[in-house]
Amino acid sequence: MLKLIGKKIAMTQYYKGYKVIPVTIVDVTDNVVAGKLTDGDSRFLLIGFGREKHPTKPELGQFKELGYVPYKLVAVRVTEQVYNDFKIGDTVTEGVLKQYYALGAKVDVTGFSKGKGFAGVIKRYGFSRQPKTHGQSDRERHTGSIGAQTPGRVLKGKRMPGRMGNHKVTVKNLEVIDYVNKDNRLFVILKGSVPGGYKELVILRSLAQ
Repeated sequence: MLKLIGKKIAMTQYYKGYKVIPVTIVDVTDNVVAGKLTDGDSRFLLIGFGREKHPTKPELGQFKELGYVPYKLVAVRVTEQVYNDFKIGDTVTEGVLKQYYALGAKVDVTGFSKGKGFAGVIKRYGFSRQPKTHGQSDRERHTGSIGAQTPGRVLKGKRMPGRMGNHKVTVKNLEVIDYVNKDNRLFVILKGSVPGGYKELVILRSLAQ
């Protein structure tokens, strides 16, 4: 298994023969092996993405061998063979993608969904509105009754107005359609949609060893 950090670039259409496939383009160019860790028999690779603009001195010391401090980090547990195959400073190449993110492979993508602010129950949960007649004046889009007098409190998990979106979401089994190397940038094209908005960071997880 190998995790990569990517930046969501765009959604578009991919033509495969006579089929039109909705796809998401993810930029994985700036991935680098930032560190290697061991914990007993376990082996971990620290995958970094981008560069931190204002690193602290402890961070500069931690990533002295790499030469800079990554903006985003993710630790991934790997086999001993994968641990030995990579060294600090290695970047993601098309060969790495062909090995761990082969065409047709399934990938899990984790990110934060778009935040939509404070929302009512109709937008948030699809509730029906209240009747507009029979004496009702200004409560069409309100929740209505939320339960009986007993137990005298609001039960946990009750569907009520609140913040909508901006949750950590994992979309599983997205198919790798293609990868493109253009202008020294490496892109992975995934079938379907991934969480987040334009230029949001996502984590790709391939189960290939």
